[in-house]
Amino acid sequence: MSQARNHDLYRHRVAGAVLPVLPVLPVLIVFLIVLVDLLGGAGTIWLPLLAAGPALAAATNGPRGVLWVGLLAAGLGAALGIGDDAPGPELLAVLAALTAVTLASALAAGLRSRRERVLAAVRSVAEAAQQALLKPVPATVGPFEVAVRYSAAAAEARIGGDLYALLPTPYGVRLIVGDVRGKGLPAVGTAALVLGVFREAAYDEPDLLAVVDRIERSLARNLGADDFVTAVVAGYPRPGQLEMVNCGHAPPLLMRAAGSITAVETPHPAPPLGLRALTDQTPSLQVLPFADGDQLLLYTDGVIEARDRDREFYPLVDGLARHLCDEPARTLGAIHEELLAHVGGRLHDDAALLLIRKPAGAAVEATSVPRPASPGLLLGDQTG
Repeated sequence: MSQARNHDLYRHRVAGAVLPVLPVLPVLIVFLIVLVDLLGGAGTIWLPLLAAGPALAAATNGPRGVLWVGLLAAGLGAALGIGDDAPGPELLAVLAALTAVTLASALAAGLRSRRERVLAAVRSVAEAAQQALLKPVPATVGPFEVAVRYSAAAAEARIGGDLYALLPTPYGVRLIVGDVRGKGLPAVGTAALVLGVFREAAYDEPDLLAVVDRIERSLARNLGADDFVTAVVAGYPRPGQLEMVNCGHAPPLLMRAAGSITAVETPHPAPPLGLRALTDQTPSLQVLPFADGDQLLLYTDGVIEARDRDREFYPLVDGLARHLCDEPARTLGAIHEELLAHVGGRLHDDAALLLIRKPAGAAVEATSVPRPASPGLLLGDQTG
């Protein structure tokens, strides 16, 4: 009785070791070929097709799974060949080919598994880099409700050349949204440089233009002649007032509580960051009234330049009008889904969206350091 129980236990352990690695679809294909051979009675004609089992297993399983499928195919092939009285040399040739395909497939499966492990490690590093570069933005920062959506064109990389940051400072909440020229690792490095300088300068500089100047000086020292960054830098220094500096970037969209949507065009265009030395234009400070219920959307070119199959751009203003509500996360979620549907599921450029909303009755973040008044253009009822 004890010997029988031990035999059953051993059998269950073997089955438990085999079944988890035995691919279902390749095994079904092997049995289908066996069934066709049995019904057709065509000798060894169908037996070479048994190699499809381990070949397919290499695409879905590791080496162990491939070897188990190859062993199953070889055993069934030998049994069928013997049952069909196949000539010995012909059957040996079939089994030798099946063995060679199995071993080659097992090697391919091993290499694929290794590449998958490397890719998983790279993705883990990319996620860590994204967390360090594009730090998560909380749902509430100072007096604002905030939402962010970011999609890298290289989905496997998780990060790209678009950048954003929003943080409370002694001079009120400050934020930046930018787009680095180019793609790949150089663009990521430039984005990291801009964000690092912004986070330091936003805390140190009382004036928003001084923050932009710090970023410009850093980029002038570190960028190549053809590199630049378009960006919008904004701040909320006092209740009801929003400051903004636009350096060659797409105009933000201002949504009033009454429902109007307006593009905030800069009256004095400034060059992108890193190119100021090539022109005599300098950034100007805009001052916007920003009351309870108002919202501001900042975005990158990847949003408004996304095209559908008919080469039509995504209509961001129309999409915003359709989906705007009092919950920034819900608004951006709907716009992001519509944007992906517009392009057919895959963006061809990095795309970032940052939406802030001033809810009614929100507590205003105190300014702990005296701040000198900055000259600027007041937007609201401006005439030019």
